[in-house]
Amino acid sequence: MKHPFKKIVGIAATVAGLAIAGQSMAETKVGFVYVGPVGDHGWTYRHDIGRQAIEDKFGDQVKTTYVESVKEGPDAERVVRKMAASGHDLIFTTSFGFMNPTLKVAKKFPKVKFEHATGYKRVKNMSTFAGRFYEGRYVVGTAAGHMTKSNIIGYVASFPIPEVVRGINAVARSARAVNPDATVKVVWVNSWYDPGKEADAAKTLIDQGADIILQHTDSPAPLQVAEQRGVWGVGQASDMSSYAPNNQLTAIIDNWDQYYIERTQAVIDGNWKSGDTWGGIKSGMVEMAPWNDAVPADVVAAAEKVQKAIVDGSLHPFQGPVINQNGEQVIPAGEVLDDGALSGMNYYVQGVEGSLPK
Repeated sequence: MKHPFKKIVGIAATVAGLAIAGQSMAETKVGFVYVGPVGDHGWTYRHDIGRQAIEDKFGDQVKTTYVESVKEGPDAERVVRKMAASGHDLIFTTSFGFMNPTLKVAKKFPKVKFEHATGYKRVKNMSTFAGRFYEGRYVVGTAAGHMTKSNIIGYVASFPIPEVVRGINAVARSARAVNPDATVKVVWVNSWYDPGKEADAAKTLIDQGADIILQHTDSPAPLQVAEQRGVWGVGQASDMSSYAPNNQLTAIIDNWDQYYIERTQAVIDGNWKSGDTWGGIKSGMVEMAPWNDAVPADVVAAAEKVQKAIVDGSLHPFQGPVINQNGEQVIPAGEVLDDGALSGMNYYVQGVEGSLPK
């Protein structure tokens, strides 16, 4: 006769085995909060490419979701909180203005892991990450300094935060290193994504004499204006050459794929830890699109020499002397601005026209 207790134990063991098996096969839920639409062909588009890279890598093991065109501020906090409450294990919030909302939610959901792009506030379950985009802009500035005929480089800028200011200053420094007469004019649009405002800013800069247009905004509109007006433009965050096949000089490409895969793997493996990552050209987080065929070979060679020097560490875009717009020395020759000073950059360097908005 079979003992009933043994039967009960056997059933319990089977159920426990199924539970363990189910647990090991459970999906990891990864969410993304985007400041712009996935079709912006710039910043948000590249983050969404990174999200797709997670799906390609992990398949059914991971489920990703996203919310696009989220406004910075209270709306962001609501979206992030809803995502955290709906079973997500890892949440990427991808705009500077999402920092405080993400921090608030992270403190309320200690079991959820958060990754915030371009910020500086961290807690045990919230990391930060960013690209050293200023490295790409320094490379581009070298080419712009050689290519400009008017000595006016136009810059369509979003918000006067350190990340954007660094890029403007990097372009001015590298352009003037090869062409001391080069200047940078800036138009602020106070938006990350507003094709109409971005286009108007590019037109204004060209009307003021700019023959090269750069941008730290997310739509291809400034580049399209450059194409229409027959001046050079530089793509932002992704290769935008399809919008300006004749006039895209190059583009600075943000590549988040590997970082997103690694951080997702860390959550799956149970060894995710809070930290700060600031990757540049060397790490592959910042890439350069192919140079336009019409760019002279010696200009490409000069830009690529600078790029190589940044990678091997023999050149830093903010190695001294760094002189601000008022002629004051920020750091002397032989020294380099450290990451802390770069993270808080709130001044223009020599060669940038106008005053920095407060």
